[in-house]
Amino acid sequence: MTTMDDTEQTFLLPDLGEGLTEAEIVRWLVQEGDDIVVDQPIAEVETAKSIVEVPSPYAGRIRTRHGREGETVQVGSPLLSVARGGGEPAEPPAAQAYREEEQAGSGNVLIGYGTSGHATTGRRRRARPPAKDDSGIEVAAESRAAPRVVSPLVRRLAAENDVDLTAVPGSGPRGLITKADIVRFLETAESAPAAQPALSADPGATRIPLSGFRKAVSEALTRSRSEIPEATVWVDVDATALWQLRESTKQANPDSPGLLAYLARFTVAALKQYPVLNARVDTVREEIVQLDRINLGIAVQGERGLVVPAVLGADGLTTTQLDEQIRSVTADARVGRCSHEVLTAGTFTLNNYGSFRVDGSAAIINHPQVAILGFGRILERPWVVDGSIVPRRITQLSFAFDHRVCDGGTAAGFMRCVADAIEDPLAAIAGL
Repeated sequence: MTTMDDTEQTFLLPDLGEGLTEAEIVRWLVQEGDDIVVDQPIAEVETAKSIVEVPSPYAGRIRTRHGREGETVQVGSPLLSVARGGGEPAEPPAAQAYREEEQAGSGNVLIGYGTSGHATTGRRRRARPPAKDDSGIEVAAESRAAPRVVSPLVRRLAAENDVDLTAVPGSGPRGLITKADIVRFLETAESAPAAQPALSADPGATRIPLSGFRKAVSEALTRSRSEIPEATVWVDVDATALWQLRESTKQANPDSPGLLAYLARFTVAALKQYPVLNARVDTVREEIVQLDRINLGIAVQGERGLVVPAVLGADGLTTTQLDEQIRSVTADARVGRCSHEVLTAGTFTLNNYGSFRVDGSAAIINHPQVAILGFGRILERPWVVDGSIVPRRITQLSFAFDHRVCDGGTAAGFMRCVADAIEDPLAAIAGL
């Protein structure tokens, strides 16, 4: 019978390579007591706007899952503790190499680190000398980040006073936390200025902590508002001809391109005429950087919030190809399966807020882009045509742009380019 030794290895949440300091546990894929192998996915975590699977660099039996679903975990904090059985095969060298890289702060790609047969970076780092405890026994590098507490009295004192042990500097050997350290920490806290009180609320109010996703959204939108001097213009458009075109093609072929694909095609064409709107602002060099490729971002309301996946190379696609790519990326985005590249590669954003049954919106530009185009719901409204009032299908386009890259004339020209194509789609497509 294979016996389990006392070797416990704790896997710390690694740097996910996106400059983040935390991630939210969306779903555990394993249970405590399960036996796992190296590179087996153990959890789904949310990073900024995408959800990724985290594989284990260890094999063995799970002792502890550090964190609940929905809880936010800091990078470098324990995620999973695994006890390795005495009969388990030795870990592959690549798994050990990964941990050496991660401890040195490489930020390597997460998936596949346990089974890769080659180094993932071109530079080598000198291995750190193994740490040892007070008895001279080697201590795993992953466990050194945890607070060093031996005495149950110290733990009880910390718990009774609601003290986070990770914030307490230890004065004992190799940072061991003593009772005197807890007392000193409490005295320092009492003498410090009082923290700003939380906002008052009604007794029945509900407080909802910001998730990692909402924090990322908040930061991005705040940055956009604070850095970009934006202006917004609107135009009402007669979309009757486009609606009729879509209906006729749908009757002939149910899988024909949808309205969003046509709007995407017209938007791409307009960006080719006004390339300054497919750009970035380099504030350091004080330059407008026009991009040579259009990666069209599509605003999507996913399960966990609004995301903007991009159709890469949209300027080289037909209407049918755009339709296929839009359907693919939006389906992935709704369940949080888009790659980091797809979620960050957009150069211009198209937003269909008409799907929410609203007519207009002063949208916030998706930093570091310089413009965003949105269209509202298409409704039958009275419209004057050749002096007569007739029912037509009308939609409203709204366009927010960075005033640093252009003025109103350019913005209006872009808007009319899209609007004219919507009002006469056959002529527009023939000219593309």
